[in-house]
Formats: sequence, structure tokens, C-alpha cells
Amino acid sequence: MTGFIQAMQHRVRASIVQILGPILALGLSFSSVECWAVDAPGKVPGALQGVGIRERLGAKVDIESIHLRDESGKDVVLGDFFHSKRPVLLSVVYYECPGLCGFVLNGMIDGLKAFSWTPGKEFEVVTVSMDSREGPELAAKKKASVLGGLGRPDAAAGWHFLTGSEEQVRRLTNQVGFDFKWDAGSKQFAHQAGIFVLTPSGMISRVLFGIEYPPRDLRLSLIEAGEGKTGSLVDQVVLFCFRYDPSQRGYSLYVLRLVQLVSAFMTLAVGAYLAVFWKRQRRSEPVRGSAV
Repeated sequence: MTGFIQAMQHRVRASIVQILGPILALGLSFSSVECWAVDAPGKVPGALQGVGIRERLGAKVDIESIHLRDESGKDVVLGDFFHSKRPVLLSVVYYECPGLCGFVLNGMIDGLKAFSWTPGKEFEVVTVSMDSREGPELAAKKKASVLGGLGRPDAAAGWHFLTGSEEQVRRLTNQVGFDFKWDAGSKQFAHQAGIFVLTPSGMISRVLFGIEYPPRDLRLSLIEAGEGKTGSLVDQVVLFCFRYDPSQRGYSLYVLRLVQLVSAFMTLAVGAYLAVFWKRQRRSEPVRGSAV
């Protein structure tokens, strides 16, 4: 029953975002101009011109030059949250957002709940406010709310909620390809939904679009960004069998690789069987020159 309810919640959230896109495209008024569906049909409204996510895969973020503040008010450098082995999930939201940002964070919570990895252990999560007027107090409140939804108190050490000046926030968003702007009419930020997966060195490895992040896609993207240092041997084998499909914006089974893996396994199995068979045959043969 719980799984059914969660599935229905996912469908409702996705439907809301898909419906609002065409409404905005037709130029009809709505209280939240920011709720723009990914790939919404029709002409983009003027308020949303220049808003979106650019896939800058392979680009390196200058993590040591971006100065922010954490939820306790401490001055930090973005690079403080990048370690030699752990990839980073990066989301850009704003903490008083009345709409889309909540869907993004809830999508992250739902995706992370479904597998055993914990922020701060296998990977880090960094959430940055695009609103330079927001400060550590709001960041701390949002962190408490999100961690309560995740239900893993030990994740507090690995999920960081940051704020910063407009200059520093823009430096980050320009480098990752997150284009947003303030809409004076609705007094809200217009932006698109998605999160970024970065390598331990700060390179953009993958962008996950939308408000739902399937556990498989989260896990595979983190393994991929971990550059062979994140996940077990089994995880690496699973990644070998899947590849990112740009048309579907998700990971799908790569049949050719699966066939290659099965063929390699069968070859090893046959080789091992023959080795054992020949060894037994030699043992069973009579020694030459022995008496009859």
C-alpha cells in the first residue's frame, strides 16, 4: 500500500508540472510563473526567456573560487564539500520558494530514500539558494525540514544548505549552466527543474532533469561520477550494463554490453570447467611404464 501511495504521489507531481507548462505557454496568468515544465510545448513566454538548464557535461566548476555560507553562518568555499573519493549532488533552489523548488527537493528525498547510500558517506549533497537575500537561518530551517523528510539523521553531516551573495551565486550557476531570473510581476524566481551530478574534482558528469529522480538513475549517476572510486565491484558491473539515454534523460539497459558481459562470463565458466575436467583426466590416466 505504501508503494502504491508513493507511486501516485510521483504521478501527481509530474502531472502538475506538465499541465502548468502549456498554461504558461498560452500566456494565461498563474500565481507562480516559475512552474515551467521541462520541454513544455509551444512558445516560451517572455518571462521565461533566458531561463533553463544548459548541459555543460565535462565542464569544470571552479569550486575553490566560489565563497558561500553554510546553514550555521560559517563562511565556506564550495570546494570544502568536495572530497577525493565522493561525488556531489548539486541542487539550486530558493528556500522560500512556493512551488517548483519543493518538488525538486521532494524528488531528491524520494529518490534517496530508496537506496542505502547516505549523504556524507558515499556521496555529498549541496543545495544552494539562488536568492541572495536568503541567509543561514532560512537554510537551517530548510535543512531540518528536508532531513526530517529523508528520515536519516546521520545525513546531516553530508547534506549542506548554502547561501551567498548574488555575485557568488551567479558565478556558480553560470558555470554549471543553471539560468534563472527574477520575475517582477509574480515576485518570484523563474527557473527550470533539475539537479547536477559532479565528480570529486568538480567536473559536471550528468544533469538529471525534472522533479523525479529514480533511485536507479541517482545511483548510476553517482557511481559514474565517482570515477571508479564510488560503489562496490557489483555497482561497477551494473554501470557497465547501463548507459545514459539522452532522449529518455535516464539510464537504460545497454543490450550489447549485457551480451558482452554474459559472453565473457560464459567463456570463463567454460574455461574453468575444461581446466577441472583435464586435471581430473590426467589424474585418472595410468602412469606410463607401471606394471600391469
